[in-house]
Amino acid sequence: MKKKYIIPGILIAGYFLSGCKKDSAEVDTSYPEIDITAASAFPKQCGSIRRGEKFIFRASFHDNVELGSSSIDIHHNFDHHTHSTEVSNCNMEPVKKPVNPFLLIKTFPIAAGQKSFTINEELVVPADADPGDYHFMIRLTDKAGWQTIKGISIKLL
Repeated sequence: MKKKYIIPGILIAGYFLSGCKKDSAEVDTSYPEIDITAASAFPKQCGSIRRGEKFIFRASFHDNVELGSSSIDIHHNFDHHTHSTEVSNCNMEPVKKPVNPFLLIKTFPIAAGQKSFTINEELVVPADADPGDYHFMIRLTDKAGWQTIKGISIKLL
């Protein structure tokens, strides 16, 4: 009589224990990296951009598993607020009220499967935008949702 319970018991235990297998997929717990240290990277901390002219936004992005998307946010810093992630400070103009400030928020998709990507995007600042102090915020999100932000200060001339 005991034998007839052994085999079903083994099958039931095997069914429940099979659900305890560890997932072989690696869990991404690392932030992606934004690199603007290369000589060709642009803009850099305390750099300048001329109004009415094109410039190329260049940066290198890296992730240990897979990149997701990137975006930029360029906005005035006439009130001297801060988002800087850089160690060095820039010379600032006096606080002023914006009249026609430049604002650009733009997303740049990254093709699936990329662990490294160099962005080269042509952008234009309108000629009539207020000159002065601005922030150039770079956001990079990996496929798992981790986000890195690099905030640099620039001047529009």
